[in-house]
Amino acid sequence: MKFGIILETKELEKAWNAFRFAATSKKNGHDVKVFLMGEAVECENLTHEKYDVAGQLKTFIAAGGTILACGTCLKSRQLDSTGACPLSTMVDCVKMVEWADKVVTF
Repeated sequence: MKFGIILETKELEKAWNAFRFAATSKKNGHDVKVFLMGEAVECENLTHEKYDVAGQLKTFIAAGGTILACGTCLKSRQLDSTGACPLSTMVDCVKMVEWADKVVTF
């Protein structure tokens, strides 16, 4: 199955669970793409003793997952595109939703 995940928060526990879900789905043979929108574009640098968002994000990428990051949201925070969070557009988000069998939002 193809899962599209839209993450709109940098709230530690929610973002951590989103990437745990994404990594687990990938490890169970599903195709998974995550689109980061709003404050979620900051997830690459979120670390916490209990909710290591950045660590789960890396686990997802290591499992072969794809991450897209809203370019407008990155720019509004003066952030640059990275290998983990490449600059993407709303068109990319629409294409991900069209591609997915199921879309999950966090």
